[in-house]
Amino acid sequence: MRALLGLSRGVDALSAAFGKAAEWCVLAACAISAGNAVMRYGFSLSSNAWLEVQWYLFAGIVMLGAAHTLRRNGHVRVDLVYGMASERTRLWIDVFGIVFFLLPGMALLTWMTWPFFLDSWLRAEVSPNAGGLIRWPVKLLLPLGFALVVLQGLAELVKRIAALRGIEDDAARVAAYEKLEQ
Repeated sequence: MRALLGLSRGVDALSAAFGKAAEWCVLAACAISAGNAVMRYGFSLSSNAWLEVQWYLFAGIVMLGAAHTLRRNGHVRVDLVYGMASERTRLWIDVFGIVFFLLPGMALLTWMTWPFFLDSWLRAEVSPNAGGLIRWPVKLLLPLGFALVVLQGLAELVKRIAALRGIEDDAARVAAYEKLEQ
């Protein structure tokens, strides 16, 4: 179990790194959006490429940040039972949800979006808009983001099982501390 917890810490670090990239995408998207607005309304200059970069960055924010959000336990829960349950019951609910919903759903989405990216890459797909960008980089974000959530889901499963077995781990303490920060 200790080895699996060590692997889960590695996945946590990977998710945190991609989460940091998503944070930079937020900053870049805001700067580009503001710059684009100034150029469009102040100087009557516009480019489809800058508009497309904004939605590429938005895709990066969502797809690269999802695993990091899962790691931080930041996803919205609207379950009254979960909120009133004991810590041990919550762990079991998490294990059930990860095994039967999160992992199969994210694995299926990874598998389904890979051909979508691959076709775009092999065809060197370009936006049909004048001045548009190549499309495969943004399409790569889909299978990459879903795969990262699968990895983080496995790491969370390991941590929940360790907690159910009463194994204290640095990752569990860090997760508890981050939960208190929110």
